[in-house]
Amino acid sequence: MSLTVPQGAVVKVTSTSEVSEVIKFARKHRISFAVEAGGHSTTGSSASHGGIVISLSQMRKVLTDPASKTVCVQGGATWQDVNSSTAPYDLVVVGATSSHAGVGGSTLGGGYGWLTGRYGLIIDSLLSVRMVLADGSIVEASETTSPDLFWAVRGAGQAFGVVTELVFRAYDLKHHVFGGALYFTPDRLAKIVEFANEFHRRMNENSGLMFGFTAPPFMEETAVLVIPFYNGSREEAEDFFEPILSAGPAAGQTDMMSYTRLNAVANVDPSPEGRKNINGTNISLPFDTDFVYDVYKQFDRIMRNCRRVGNSVLMFELLPYNHIIEVPLDATACANRGRYYNVGSIFCWPDPDLDQKMLTEQQGIISKIENFGSGSRDEGEKRVAKYANYAGHNISAANLFGENLERLQQLKRAYDPNNVFRKWHDLLHQKNPV
Repeated sequence: MSLTVPQGAVVKVTSTSEVSEVIKFARKHRISFAVEAGGHSTTGSSASHGGIVISLSQMRKVLTDPASKTVCVQGGATWQDVNSSTAPYDLVVVGATSSHAGVGGSTLGGGYGWLTGRYGLIIDSLLSVRMVLADGSIVEASETTSPDLFWAVRGAGQAFGVVTELVFRAYDLKHHVFGGALYFTPDRLAKIVEFANEFHRRMNENSGLMFGFTAPPFMEETAVLVIPFYNGSREEAEDFFEPILSAGPAAGQTDMMSYTRLNAVANVDPSPEGRKNINGTNISLPFDTDFVYDVYKQFDRIMRNCRRVGNSVLMFELLPYNHIIEVPLDATACANRGRYYNVGSIFCWPDPDLDQKMLTEQQGIISKIENFGSGSRDEGEKRVAKYANYAGHNISAANLFGENLERLQQLKRAYDPNNVFRKWHDLLHQKNPV
């Protein structure tokens, strides 16, 4: 959970060598430390009570090479930084669904974005990394250099070191894309659920759909928020999303826009102030309309009964998974590859007295969704139903990494035998399964 945690010191490093020196100093003097990259996490893994925070906020350079179609990104950059660098060359990188998210964290945990339907997870376009290990050594990892470490980095990178540079494959995108945000009153929810099930049946690699609930100040009641995406012409997009566009939104609009603008549509509460927590799960479709309406009512009750929580949002993230599941489960450490979709939530509140209440309410709504149709039920034991970047600390590593955990633990003992990097998800000490 995002809280105000007193740090002993915040070191704003400017180079990989400085990261190395700070880690060596902290290890020598037995000072705990944590790493802050884009600053988007709410788990507390980027905070160190009384210790050192290694902040990568001054390492945000992005270098785009149009000739090789590669992009080198420093570990503190956000996806907005990446988009600003690639756009002049009509190139894009598979990034998160919100551009204010940090590149490092969203990538190393697997990574989903609007271009996932066409190109797979973010890590599936990652070519190499430069990182600092627990002993302060600086290493490169790729398919040809330290390939075992590169395997681990793609899905569990935060547990192996501080990644200071990432190199991605870029893709041509010379045209605008279709997108926007539409707000509906709850009486339109049945039509939206009907379309979501239709989307599941006929999705293609150019499409994407997020829908869920939020309480914007310009709506009198908790709204149904729909964010459509289409990587094609206006005619194709409007034909594909016609049932949604004709459903009568109360507010919002869609249009053809640059990918950079589209990538900012889903930005939610990037400010550091206040309390907030991210939680999520996965879900198999089709939806049941009564179930989705029950989730809406539960979310609406929370919004009505708690003060100043309107920035909170719960979203069903329907990003086509065909290219995700083409990659073998053991090809990377990421085990979240299946025929299901992510569900993400961020709850925001101002008052510390509401901490336990809001966390309980959030977990309650996530548990309701899991009980309806968690992705693991259809995928069997080999696949998991938790996305590591959405999961909190109250989950076992086995439920995040599945059959990949054994190899991860072997590599962890080789690269970080003292378990220095354990604040994200502890690979060696198991929690009770959840």
